[in-house]
Amino acid sequence: MKTIVTHANPDLDAICSVWLLKKFDPEFTDARVNFVAAGLTLNNSRVDSDKDVVHVDTGMGKFDHHQLERKTCAAELVFKYLKKKQKYLKDDEALIRLIKVVKKIDNFEEVTWPNPTADWYDFLLPEVLNGLKTAGIVNDKSLIKKGSQCLEAVYNTLKIKVKAEEALSQGYRFNTGFGKAIGCLSHNSEVLKLGQKMGYVLVAQKDSQTEHVRIKARPDSKIDLTGAKKVLAQLDPQATWFLHISKKMLLNGSSKNKKMKPSSLSLTKVIEVLEEVYK
Repeated sequence: MKTIVTHANPDLDAICSVWLLKKFDPEFTDARVNFVAAGLTLNNSRVDSDKDVVHVDTGMGKFDHHQLERKTCAAELVFKYLKKKQKYLKDDEALIRLIKVVKKIDNFEEVTWPNPTADWYDFLLPEVLNGLKTAGIVNDKSLIKKGSQCLEAVYNTLKIKVKAEEALSQGYRFNTGFGKAIGCLSHNSEVLKLGQKMGYVLVAQKDSQTEHVRIKARPDSKIDLTGAKKVLAQLDPQATWFLHISKKMLLNGSSKNKKMKPSSLSLTKVIEVLEEVYK
């Protein structure tokens, strides 16, 4: 049976290294995880001397970085190893970006991020995991499990984000009197939030599978979607049109309400309406 060894009180880099091996290397899917004092090896054995025992982020072996002068981390070393075994991983944009963030955090680069003392950073994964540890909610073993589940979620989120970026790159850009806007034919609802983050004051999505239409304006814009609702409801009265109280969201469909009737209007027609109402 394979064994993965990492240091006690594992940090994000150690957890990520374990997650990578168990997820992407079939030989380690069912591997057990053991813990040692930081820097040591299992039973004080010579590191990397047993093909069935792998040390990550400890032991000064092939998957440790504390003996290296260059800026790297254990997760990056494991990822480089996995890319040689699983060739498809070199093109996995979501995983590449995940590893980059883990590397930045392991090298304390978060102190250089904008407004680094802001409370929202305390909602990020490293701080949540640290809170679980300091509160005594988890032990080392359960921390690996919870951290791996969280990394799985982050990986999935990044995959969705990458696809949303691809969809937006093919979207229809148009101008309004309030700023630039974009319309997108996609089943990926992330295009709405990501489009706003990219600076579009207005984002319209026509779901390529359900036909539902969703329109969102940036919360810091002066756009009021009341006018858009009035015109769209006149053009397609059979569809469900819900205007959020903020007047920044006009929903013709939602994962929170499966009974909403989709619109027969094309994305092109929806964009024509938005261009006219907000010119």
